[in-house]
Amino acid sequence: QVQLVESGGGLVQPGGSLRLSCAASGSIVSVSAMGWYRQAPGKERELVAIITRADDANTTTDIGDSVKGRFTISRDTANNTVYLQMNSLKPETTAVYYCFGKVAHRGTWPSAENYWGQGTQVTVSS
Repeated sequence: QVQLVESGGGLVQPGGSLRLSCAASGSIVSVSAMGWYRQAPGKERELVAIITRADDANTTTDIGDSVKGRFTISRDTANNTVYLQMNSLKPETTAVYYCFGKVAHRGTWPSAENYWGQGTQVTVSS
């Protein structure tokens, strides 16, 4: 009932920038959180950044310590889309980036379920 589709990954040189996008679609009633996780080879999946909506007037943003100051997350609420602007990229940034959404749809509202995108590869290399 809900799909998350990511775009924007690719190969970039160290110091470069990339912008990831993730659009949620389906019979969505409300989105209480959207964000990004990443998983590098041999490592566990970790939080990159997430926006959580407590209510229409209050949202919180959490950014992983390793990317603070370099990555920015933003959200287009009307279109259920979240963006990750990644600057000053480093080789250790290389990973598969997964979009995450906590979404209530017509079949589950008011309860929300967790959804994941298929992942997009980000490779930082010269």
